[in-house]
Amino acid sequence: MPAGTRITNRLLRHRRGQRGILAERRAGLASPNGRTSTPRGELRARAFLLILILVLGVKTNLRADDGVRLRDLVMIAGARDNQLVGFGLVVGLAGDGDKDPIYTQQTIANMLQRYGVNVQPSLSQISAKNVAVVMVTADIPAFIKPGARIDVQVSSMGDAKSLQGGVLLQTPMLGADNKVYAVAQGALALGGFSAGTGGGGGATVTKNHPTVAQITGGAIVEREIPAQIVRDNTVELLMREPSFISVALAADAINRIFTNSAYAVDSTSVRVQMPEEARNNPMDFIAALEDIEITPDVPARVIINERTGTIVATANVKISSCAVACGNITISIASTLDVSQPSPFSQTGQTEVTPRTTTDVTERKGSLVPLAELPTVEKVAAALNALGVTPRDMMAIFQAMKQAGALQAELLIR
Repeated sequence: MPAGTRITNRLLRHRRGQRGILAERRAGLASPNGRTSTPRGELRARAFLLILILVLGVKTNLRADDGVRLRDLVMIAGARDNQLVGFGLVVGLAGDGDKDPIYTQQTIANMLQRYGVNVQPSLSQISAKNVAVVMVTADIPAFIKPGARIDVQVSSMGDAKSLQGGVLLQTPMLGADNKVYAVAQGALALGGFSAGTGGGGGATVTKNHPTVAQITGGAIVEREIPAQIVRDNTVELLMREPSFISVALAADAINRIFTNSAYAVDSTSVRVQMPEEARNNPMDFIAALEDIEITPDVPARVIINERTGTIVATANVKISSCAVACGNITISIASTLDVSQPSPFSQTGQTEVTPRTTTDVTERKGSLVPLAELPTVEKVAAALNALGVTPRDMMAIFQAMKQAGALQAELLIR
């Protein structure tokens, strides 16, 4: 018997036992000595707590291949991130900043005016070689409290050569409602660099992308974004990968523990009604939901990225019987310059440069190879590797198989 079934049976037996205990206590709430027993609400809370302990506690007996937790497959409706953006200045760039664009000078002038320094950017009184204007972006999670820190991304907006060594000045981070939810500031961390003089006769070495940086914990949250995840004693789970099969499996797994509490609304959402004994502890109930495991539905899909030559196929890919032949045609065109000169001691004619073009066509021999039905991705990979084709050829083969109706999977080309 699978471990998940054993756990479900244990939970159900435990719930039946709890119902019997509660029924006995309800029947005799008054003890013979006249004292009142434990209140009914407290008994329900204890029953729910025991169920929660079983759901979370016996998890250590599960094998790694028994399933995937709902926590990794769904998100709670209402518990979503929000995007923040800000416009700021990075200083200390050692001559690699913006080359005096107008908006950089205006931004510097506006900042200096806050400190009582009046300058006229139109009169070129400001040098921006050590300064760069940047856009600062971040995602603020739900329920994060004021005073917490979040990571920010800093991207150059002007023509700065590099942000290496720069420091971001205090930058308000705005939400879509133009309210300030965080304030960012700090030293930048780059994953690359740019060095060299450039220009004629110079050399430049660049690693990664020197005009984008990150500040870990660089923004302090100033305002909490309100979020509501429980509505009318109902919690809604949203699948990250929509699938009718996955939502049906999730609803069934939840109902095995919390009877008749969940139903699938559509291919994305599962609506769960909180039991009466759990309504005083909604966070514990949600924790129990997220810890339930299911085996999600994985669609048969082949993804091809022609720019990078990458092919990814899921385990459910199948290929019907077909025959494949793949031939490579290579065309090489070489152009050279020859010199035509007149004969020695000739009184006429002049030296001319004449181009000469050579074209060579090479075609690799190929044969028509029959492929039996391939029910697993391992056999698909082995068959294509046996053909001795390159990833580019595999891409063409997959597309031709899809057109022929032999590829029983969704084909996505990026």
